[in-house]
Amino acid sequence: MQFEVWAPQAREQVVLHGEHATRPMDRDPDRPGWWTAEAPAGDGTRYGFALDGGPVLPDPRSRRQPDGPDGTSAVVDPTAYEWRVPWPGRDLLGAVLYELHIGTFTHEGTLDAAAARLAPLAELGITHVELMPVCPFPGTHGWGYEGVSLWAVHEPYGGPEALKRFVDIAHGLGLGVVLDVVHNHLGPAGNYLPRFGPYFTDTHHTPWGAAVNLDAPGSDEVRAYLLGSALAWLRDFRLDGLRLDAVHALADHRALTFLEELSTAVDSLSADLGRPLFLIAESDLGDPRTTTPRTQGGLGIHAQWNDDFHHALHTALTGESQGYYADFARAPLAALAKTLTRVFFHDGTYSSFRGRTHGRPVDRTRTPAHRFLGYSQTHDQIGNRALGDRLSASLSPGLLACGAALVLTGPHTPMLFMGEEWGASTPWQFFTDHPDPVLAEAVRAGRRREFAAHGWAEEDIPDPQDPATRERSCLDRSEIAREPHARLLAWYRELIALRHDQADLSDPDLSAVTVAYDEGARWLAYRRGEVLIAVNLSQETREIPLSPGGRVLAAWERVEPPGEDGVLRLPPESCAVLAEG
Repeated sequence: MQFEVWAPQAREQVVLHGEHATRPMDRDPDRPGWWTAEAPAGDGTRYGFALDGGPVLPDPRSRRQPDGPDGTSAVVDPTAYEWRVPWPGRDLLGAVLYELHIGTFTHEGTLDAAAARLAPLAELGITHVELMPVCPFPGTHGWGYEGVSLWAVHEPYGGPEALKRFVDIAHGLGLGVVLDVVHNHLGPAGNYLPRFGPYFTDTHHTPWGAAVNLDAPGSDEVRAYLLGSALAWLRDFRLDGLRLDAVHALADHRALTFLEELSTAVDSLSADLGRPLFLIAESDLGDPRTTTPRTQGGLGIHAQWNDDFHHALHTALTGESQGYYADFARAPLAALAKTLTRVFFHDGTYSSFRGRTHGRPVDRTRTPAHRFLGYSQTHDQIGNRALGDRLSASLSPGLLACGAALVLTGPHTPMLFMGEEWGASTPWQFFTDHPDPVLAEAVRAGRRREFAAHGWAEEDIPDPQDPATRERSCLDRSEIAREPHARLLAWYRELIALRHDQADLSDPDLSAVTVAYDEGARWLAYRRGEVLIAVNLSQETREIPLSPGGRVLAAWERVEPPGEDGVLRLPPESCAVLAEG
């Protein structure tokens, strides 16, 4: 077997340390900085590289880390797994996504345990599960955003074979699988890339320190490393898409940006494989060029999260106005109406949180609505709260139902966060499992210091290193059979079925969405073709002017369709979906 590694930092020698052979590697005469060697190896063979007499380090392109980020790598035979399910792929148009964290979706916290719980999601009407990061990270439990070894799967989750089993089972149920990948930084522990080459650069800085090197000397190979990793997930694990974490933190001043290069490579792979593949960006830029096709001068990313919709919906439901919610909270229904019709709230408007003008308008006439994901909750928006509290901790079942209606009947591609569908009462808190006591204490102290600055008592902030913090964050499915959880789950199922059955609810034409609202009376209604959606967020019955007649497709509380006066009388904290005519 041929082993190879890009190690331009090595001045004199790179040595391959394997189970069956230890031998010096040769410089590749055709590829500067690359070293190669032949050695006997098979599936599971352990190996590593030593540079200039230094310690044995894991392979930057390791496909498996059996003993974690600090251990030696293991060879993976990509043909060993026999795929059971032929899969034609599943595109984003008409999709309903479900964000899922392997470590807390079940108490076991493994890919196999999660796979055993996928059938209810398919029955609910979910089309794709979006996995939070699965790359190796220190310890057993964590969010996954401090991962290293960007080609491997966290061993406590089950390793690479378990991810393939998960994907196979999901596909057998008709579910696509999306994976959250982190290209903007690596974790502080187990990150050996700088010893091999200039994977990071001081030319730019990010919240995590030196930036990943996308445009400084040596960046060609760094970009190839990230591109190769992304394509391997889609090709070798048969994934349907990737969610790209915080692309606004990818500092890149080259004419051909990394994101454009990545979208080009993914589209090419999609054509080669004969099935749809897509990229979903998390971006804080408010820039429609992110999802604009390359032929129209954009980056060609296929979709992006829309936090502006979340913030508008959150303030409308909760009344919160701190931090980045402030601008939305001044007139939350107006903000919600704007994000339902124009995507971004900040589209060239002043952002008090940023202290500057932010964003750019979306061209509604040529931008399909499904390129933007809408949601009421995500891992970020729950887990980055001091106590990790969900909306269910403070809202009535009626308001939760209204939030579900706005997400699942809106023009965007809807996404749920695991447990949301039954109003899970379990929090989702920030937790880590750093073996290094110094790093563990730094994370613990930093978390408490961050929220103390916002008025929280330090002792009230959950200790991220305490195993109980992760345990509290695991879903409790015994709730599903009890009220109000059972009723809320039935409501989600009804709304998702409507979204699949009513073509108007999947219409990607943003310009066709019209909205009316009354800020003081706290009601909002919008039209999507011949479907009308109305929500009453107040504590009193409201009379909402719609149009005469029609029929009720779904309602949280019992309502009659509008009479000849065209007025819908909607009970407090409730919502309805109606068909016109």
